[in-house]
Amino acid sequence: MSEWKARRFWTEVSTRAAGDGFEVVLDDKPLRSPNKHPLILPTEALARALAEEWRAQEDLIRPLTMPLTRAANSATERVAPQFEDVASMLAEYAGTDLLSYRATGPQVLVRRQAEAWDPLIAWAARDLDAPLRVTEGVIPVPQDPAALARLHDRLRALDLYGLTALHDLVTIPGSLILGLAVIEGRLTGEEAHHLSRIDEDFQAEEWGHDEDAAAVAEGRRLSILVAERLWHLSRRG
Repeated sequence: MSEWKARRFWTEVSTRAAGDGFEVVLDDKPLRSPNKHPLILPTEALARALAEEWRAQEDLIRPLTMPLTRAANSATERVAPQFEDVASMLAEYAGTDLLSYRATGPQVLVRRQAEAWDPLIAWAARDLDAPLRVTEGVIPVPQDPAALARLHDRLRALDLYGLTALHDLVTIPGSLILGLAVIEGRLTGEEAHHLSRIDEDFQAEEWGHDEDAAAVAEGRRLSILVAERLWHLSRRG
C-alpha cells in the first residue's frame, strides 16, 4: 500500500496584512498551522519568505523543503502556549554552557578552545552582564545565580519568533552564549556552528573524517542557518 502524500491544491500564492502582522494566502485561503491555527507573521519579509516556500512546491508538498513554514508552525503551536517554559529551558543551558567546559588535553585543543571561546566568555560578562565560570573536564561547575537570572530575564523579554529562532541557535550547539551572540550580532550562524565544533573537528583531524558524522553536522549547520534567517526576517523596523 503506497503512502499518501499531500499534493499541491493551489494556483496562486500571495501575502497580505492581517491583524498586527501578515499572512500567506493560497488562492483565497489564508495559510493555517497543521492544527488549523492562524499563522500571523510579525513582518512582511517573513511572510514573503514563507510564500516563496509554498510557491516553490510542485506536484507534491515536501515539508522538508519549507523550513521557515515549519518554524512558524512551531512558534504558533509549540512555543506560544508554553513561552515561559521554553525560555526557562533555554536559560538552563547557561548553567552547563559548552563554552564553560574545556578539554584537559592535548594542548593544541586546549589552546584552540581558549582562543575561540575566551573572547565570548568575556563578551558575555561585559555586554550581557553574565560572567560565567570556566573549568576543565566535565565535572559541573556552579555558576553565579544572579548572572543566570539576568540571562533568563533576557530570554523572557524576547518576542515569540525571537524565542523560536533562538531555540535552535542554543540547543544545536549546546550553548546559550553562542545563541545569544548570533541574535546580538556578535557572530554569524556559520561562525557559531564552527565554534561549537572545535572538539569534533579536532577529533576528525586526528582520527579521520566519518561520512555519517559529517552528514549529521551538515544538517545541524543548515538548521542553525535557518534559525538565524528566521531571526532576521522576523525583526520589525
